[in-house]
Amino acid sequence: MDPIGAVVLLAALVLATAAGLVLRRRDGRVRAGRAAGDGASGGWALAGTTPGTDDRVLLLQLSSPVCTPCRRTAELIDDLRTRRPGVAHTEIDVADRPDVARALGVMRTPTVVAFDRAGTEFLRVSGLPRASDLEAALDPVLDPR
Repeated sequence: MDPIGAVVLLAALVLATAAGLVLRRRDGRVRAGRAAGDGASGGWALAGTTPGTDDRVLLLQLSSPVCTPCRRTAELIDDLRTRRPGVAHTEIDVADRPDVARALGVMRTPTVVAFDRAGTEFLRVSGLPRASDLEAALDPVLDPR
């Protein structure tokens, strides 16, 4: 291999490794929701549901049929719902409802977007959420003091 080819190969490996590390670091991290007025409000309507009497938070999960982390995310949220009253969960297949993904600016699955009772987005997670981080982020809405 000539020296220029070796340098190009090494540079490509370094860039790919750096990109992978950045993506892995961001995966599953809870982030603040998008500001109101940018398509992020009205979450209950986007999900095609209305809050029940005791529902305080809607976790709208955008998934795809071939996504293994999507199934694990649904299991994690179902477990959370059994332990924390006030959490509603709706899963939407982005292949069936690309309009919802577009309205929320979702570019990957799974993505979980949390809406308060008024339908305003207050957090989102791309990738498999960390259960403890998600639960801690929901605490202020579920247990207002």
